[in-house]
Amino acid sequence: MTYAFLQQYWWFLISLLGALLVFLMFVQGANAQLFLKGMTPAKRSLIVNSTGRKWELTFTTLVTFGGAFFASFPLFYSTSFGGAYWVWILLLVTFVFQAVSYEFQNKNGNLLGSKAFCMFLTINGVLAPFLVGTAVGTFFTGSNFVVNKLAIADNVAPVISSWGNSWHGLDALATPAIWLGMVVMLLDIVLGCMYAINNIDNDELIRKLRGRIVVMGFFFVLFFVTWVFILCKMNGYAVDINGTISLESGKYLHNLLQMPAVAAMFLVGTLLVLAGIYWGGFTKSRKAIWPAGIGTVLVVLALFFIAGYNGTAYYPSSSDLQSSLTIANSSSSEFTLKTMFWVSLLIPFVLAYIVYAWRQMDKTPITEKEINETENKY
Repeated sequence: MTYAFLQQYWWFLISLLGALLVFLMFVQGANAQLFLKGMTPAKRSLIVNSTGRKWELTFTTLVTFGGAFFASFPLFYSTSFGGAYWVWILLLVTFVFQAVSYEFQNKNGNLLGSKAFCMFLTINGVLAPFLVGTAVGTFFTGSNFVVNKLAIADNVAPVISSWGNSWHGLDALATPAIWLGMVVMLLDIVLGCMYAINNIDNDELIRKLRGRIVVMGFFFVLFFVTWVFILCKMNGYAVDINGTISLESGKYLHNLLQMPAVAAMFLVGTLLVLAGIYWGGFTKSRKAIWPAGIGTVLVVLALFFIAGYNGTAYYPSSSDLQSSLTIANSSSSEFTLKTMFWVSLLIPFVLAYIVYAWRQMDKTPITEKEINETENKY
């Protein structure tokens, strides 16, 4: 195992975690439907109890994604989490709202009422996917930071990375990165509706959610096509064999064309998502979440690959090209990556347990009768 192989391997794992996170945020997407027209408290309770069985998987994946980035590419962690901190703070705050809402909305002595906590879940359902998508969008549009590794020797202020403005990440809202934020938000809303259809036994609610898939699926396709067009026309950040970074017109399109396997993954994933939207919105199928979920993972994997592989700076600096972060210049030491490699071999066993637990929780669809008769509910 060479150092270069380990760096590439850990970028693959980061990409996989990011792709799984976007898929698992169907929890947020479903919660964004809590105040649809005609949504009764009973129907709200069905959705909340459906997503309540999965929200910890989403949050754990988010924490694992951040932890893996810290361990394998610490310079990105210190630059983004230490510089663009408003984005990450807002994201964590919305997840705190989510956790509190699940645990306390039906507790005795709840002064706010369950409807207020449902509103918190809705805010998390809209804002969290948007923030995650926008943050990933900066992998392509760039961020305003400067890296000076020599500063580590400064006894007064040993700060390697510094942000170039006082917005600290919110400046991404004025860049094309927000298009990817909208894409992820709309996609997770569609996935959330599909998951609820698969997991809930209530004909009236299912009809509402199918209509929602059609409407939000249309807007998803519109924003997704726009984002792909922007991405293919965008200047990218190319890295030569000496580590020098330069702008290259159409770099991300070139990456797709020069990595046929990634292009095929992107195409197949896109077709699976579109098939899921059709089956979920226009047929009586309740299994649309699975092709759409697999397609989501494939598309997000492809986006991460074209952002970091094929001689590309995955976290470009818009203020200083040579400060841009690459897989090679931002990773941990060879010893650290090698040690973590052996630990990472346990991941398939963890995934197998998640699949088993998922199947046990979802053996039968949730019904109003079950919610009314059980005390173990959200």
